[in-house]
Amino acid sequence: QLEESGGGLVQTGGSLRLSCVASRRAINNFAMGWFHQAPGKEREFVAAIANRAVHSNYADSVKGRFTISRNDAVNTVYLQMNDLKPEDTGVYYCAADYNTRPYVNRGPDRYDYWGRGTQVTVSS
Repeated sequence: QLEESGGGLVQTGGSLRLSCVASRRAINNFAMGWFHQAPGKEREFVAAIANRAVHSNYADSVKGRFTISRNDAVNTVYLQMNDLKPEDTGVYYCAADYNTRPYVNRGPDRYDYWGRGTQVTVSS
């Protein structure tokens, strides 16, 4: 089970830090990802971090602004979001992919577990 937190309302250029805590299972054998769903649009890949943090990958739209990290000791993955833009508005979902290889998947269909999401709203 995954639970996101940290969303909210922020002005353009502001920052937020999302957290995702896993319960019931340790995340050390999982690659962890964040996905974004804007109103009326499909869920899209934002960032992912591999098992043991050996690799991370970002969507082009967030490179240089967002940073994904993980702390397996507390079963938590983070998404630091800086320089937020109105197009970043939407629901952010945390997901877990049972994958111990040194790479990450970008497709939502490759992820096994999902949180319920946290709303991020960026005002212009």
